[in-house]
Amino acid sequence: MTRAAGLAAVAALALAACASAPDDTDSTAGGESSAATVDFKGCMVSDAGGFEDKSFNQSGAEGLDRAASELGIEEVKVESTSETDFAPNIDALIQQDCDLIIGVGFLLEDPIQAAAEANPDINFALVDSSFSAPDFSPVTLENGKPLLFNTQEAAFLAGYVAAGTSTSGVVATFGGIQLPSVSIFMDGFSDGITQYNTDAGAAVTLLGWDKEAQTGSFTGDFDNQANGQNLANGFIQQGADVIMPVAGPVGLGAATAAKAVPGTMFIGVDADWFETAPDFSDIVLTSVMKGIGSAVFDTVQQAVDGEFSSEPYVGTLENEGVSLAPFHDFESTVPAELVTKVDELKASIISGDLVVDSPSSN
Repeated sequence: MTRAAGLAAVAALALAACASAPDDTDSTAGGESSAATVDFKGCMVSDAGGFEDKSFNQSGAEGLDRAASELGIEEVKVESTSETDFAPNIDALIQQDCDLIIGVGFLLEDPIQAAAEANPDINFALVDSSFSAPDFSPVTLENGKPLLFNTQEAAFLAGYVAAGTSTSGVVATFGGIQLPSVSIFMDGFSDGITQYNTDAGAAVTLLGWDKEAQTGSFTGDFDNQANGQNLANGFIQQGADVIMPVAGPVGLGAATAAKAVPGTMFIGVDADWFETAPDFSDIVLTSVMKGIGSAVFDTVQQAVDGEFSSEPYVGTLENEGVSLAPFHDFESTVPAELVTKVDELKASIISGDLVVDSPSSN
């Protein structure tokens, strides 16, 4: 059993055909660099979702693009199409003399850790997972930095909004693969619904996740959109009018199902889906966002400045590492009193008066 597989089975632990070789040509968002060139090569490998997943891989790539534009670094990005690509892609980046290699996603924990241990002169960062020993106990690598997110805090607010805007009294969530970096969203979402029911004397039902049992609905992948569409259709048939998939590109399938049924709303994850998936902007109620791009940029900047640290970055509502996206087209739909209550709950979480916990949190 790999560490990643073991961690997926033990959710209480903290966060989470070969692809073509990496391209030596750096690419930047928005065209030419606005900064003087520096002698630094920042590299990134995606998980199987690819860099146009409208989700965490895309957010990570945008952070590296920003570093190329603003800091003047050379960047190299390589996409994986399956888990078997991870190690070869990382090895290819090592051979290109990258100064910093960033793996995007929990599933890259094993190969990134192995590479970091074998190459102490190269710095590594890992989005959505810490490093671990064979017995799953935490490990600190001097040249390895975990980029983690207490996503349950923002997901709590999304659950509260979902419950407060649902007209059917039924909402749903599902995941791609049951990993801590996925179930942490679902835990917070569940708690937000529970809080709304308590506050409003309501009985909104959540389909797809049982926080106490840590069991629920998963497609088993992060790339097959048909699986997401089928699962979402099943929830809609059971009355769900708000759906939050935590499944990368699989969520696009769920969005397709939701868009086909008038009155069904969608909650995005990782990025603001109103912006990243404009074809579905009219059904996006809000999104649970992780500041992956900013965390990547800051990590690159620290490395460029010679201040790279193995201390984990943990995004929270307080440091704006996680957040709830605007309601956009639903601004007039979400009741003003619900907006006020969500703002109060956010303040309570930041102050520590309200603790939103998850077996997968940091």
